Amino acid sequence: MHFASFEFILFLIILVVLYYLIPRKWQWVLLLAASYVFYSFAGVGNFAYILITTITTWLVAIKMDKMRQHQSDYLARMKKEMSREDRKAYKAEIKARQRKWLIACLVVNFGILAVLKYAGYFQISSSLGLVLPLGISFYTFQSMGYLIDVYRGTYESEKNLAKLALFISFFPQLIQGPISRFNQLKETLFAEHTFDSKNISYGLMRILWGFFKKLVIADRLFYAVSTIISSPNEYQGAYILAGMFFYAIELYADFTGGIDIAIGSAQLLGIRLNENFQLPYFSKSIAEYWRRWHITLGTWFKDYLFYPISVSKTMLNLSKKARKTLGDGVAKRLPIYIASIIVWFTTGVWHGSSWNFIVWGLMNCFVILVSQECVPLYNKFHERFPEAGRTGWYRLFQVVRTFWLMSFIRTLDLYPQVGTTFRLYASVFTVWNLPELFQGGLMQLGLTGADYIVLAAAVGLMLFVSLKSRSESFLEKVSSRPIVVRYATYFAIFVFILIFGAYGIGYDSNQFIYSRF
Repeated sequence: MHFASFEFILFLIILVVLYYLIPRKWQWVLLLAASYVFYSFAGVGNFAYILITTITTWLVAIKMDKMRQHQSDYLARMKKEMSREDRKAYKAEIKARQRKWLIACLVVNFGILAVLKYAGYFQISSSLGLVLPLGISFYTFQSMGYLIDVYRGTYESEKNLAKLALFISFFPQLIQGPISRFNQLKETLFAEHTFDSKNISYGLMRILWGFFKKLVIADRLFYAVSTIISSPNEYQGAYILAGMFFYAIELYADFTGGIDIAIGSAQLLGIRLNENFQLPYFSKSIAEYWRRWHITLGTWFKDYLFYPISVSKTMLNLSKKARKTLGDGVAKRLPIYIASIIVWFTTGVWHGSSWNFIVWGLMNCFVILVSQECVPLYNKFHERFPEAGRTGWYRLFQVVRTFWLMSFIRTLDLYPQVGTTFRLYASVFTVWNLPELFQGGLMQLGLTGADYIVLAAAVGLMLFVSLKSRSESFLEKVSSRPIVVRYATYFAIFVFILIFGAYGIGYDSNQFIYSRF
């Protein structure tokens, strides 16, 4: 069962009705049962993996907390008997024990993820009959983030196994996130909720908007993108540019549409999930783009991988040793370079079990690091031409440049063979077939003239809503309008989806793109 299915709609309706009918103290229990029912649709056999993650995370977090409490009690009792050095040594010993438990749990759970997701690198997945469980990347990252936070003492461990199980398996975020932090999500996840028309109104609006982007835009563009990538020898030059443009819109509509449905579904239940996008296609640089796209994943990598690596003793010692040969400037930035490469390599591996995703990650890293090194040149340019940077045209240039640069890099998503992608990059500059594209070529990509008209109107509406949401959520504003306006809007979106959604004989919506990752 995935979001764009009739089964999910029925499942959600039944859940919301039961949720507000039962005693409020049992609401979180119902959510756990519903999440496991949702998960079971992907295969009951996959339960073993999420249960292993849940139980090991729960046990190790409690173990680390008990060690911390024992340390506190022991130091309080021995306050007068122990010297400052003894206390410091004892704390270091307890921290080392906690670290061993943490590492063991990380190895077990990331090991499961690695074996199930990346066996394809070694061509053993089919021979062992391994199947990737639903949402394993997301729930593994979320649970391990929780465990690291407990290790750091950010908050105490959750003693109730069932509540931790709900945090890890909460169904709206299983498919493609967002990745939540325990101390934030628990505030509404375990709370008792009364029926609130505002939550219902906004949740319904977000869900409808998500279906609109998924069914009207993403699933329609899917056919054109699939046609282009299916024949790399036939579709080159201008067709690759068209494919880049179409895929950029498809991916955004697909991913943000899924997040809208996830956030809206949780909102119907009074539960707040983190926003995962902040107008990424309005970014003026690649670094800014990644601060706005898949925000919760980027934050996870920054907090749990980039910072620990860049400020580790190993990196600091390496920086000191490098000063003699590389100079102070490069030596100081060396930890950032290494940490960035590791993070982007890991990000590429996270996205897929093939080399094209690794190259994709490293290309992002290369562009970001080069851009950082060019900051002095940018500053000199703006000092010489101070008015240039303040004009709307220059900002538009930055946005368009970032969009197309990301589109070129993102093409590595589409072709498994890296060599094929770079050959097609070259064709953009060597194969001149732009007139052919607009003289009937677009009509050979699986879309009709009517499809392009619907896409233009739908993408225009999506752009309008995005522009209106720069200061505050336009959808939330609409959902708070008088009941006549609200339901007229709901009805209009529903009818638009019903009439212009990408349906066909034996219709089954395409799975969300990020559910593969």
